Amino acid sequence: MNTKNAFAILGSFHTNGTSAAMLDLAIRKAEQAGYTVTKINLYEKELSFCMGCRACMNTQICIQKDDIQEIAVLLEKSQLVILAAPVYWSNVPAPVKNLFDRLLGTAIEAANTFFKPRLRGKQYIILTSCNTPAPFSWILGQSRGAIRSIDKFFKTAGMKPIGKVVCANAKNKKELPRQTIKKIERCLK
Repeated sequence: MNTKNAFAILGSFHTNGTSAAMLDLAIRKAEQAGYTVTKINLYEKELSFCMGCRACMNTQICIQKDDIQEIAVLLEKSQLVILAAPVYWSNVPAPVKNLFDRLLGTAIEAANTFFKPRLRGKQYIILTSCNTPAPFSWILGQSRGAIRSIDKFFKTAGMKPIGKVVCANAKNKKELPRQTIKKIERCLK
């Protein structure tokens, strides 16, 4: 029997916030769908900044010794990645961007023309929360900017999206809206 592995990444400082609640729901649904889920919080990991040396393009892993090695192994062994992060200035928080920078060689291989993806066959789900009320979070590009950034990393790595869920006006939410819950559940059916 093959084990289905999922890798859940929290890219929010707020472990009790909306992004974290979205991720916890997705984890429960993934487990119900038969996945074994490993969860990390990027804010608890030791990740130095990318130096831009590009040595990882040959080694497939960053040469800096910190928690990136553990993260790369979890990414490679998982069939599904679930990333939850809030919107910061129409983008992702710095630890999420740094994660993408540090996973360059894990995600892609240099070639003469275009980069070659190294993570083909994997799927991903994007969960993001934004304090801007709907529909302005979308109209003003807040949520769209964060999703575009996450999508760019995963798609360049060869992965396929199975869901993108935005919870707008998150600052005023005491619990996840029913519509958000339904969207997350649909991703994992």
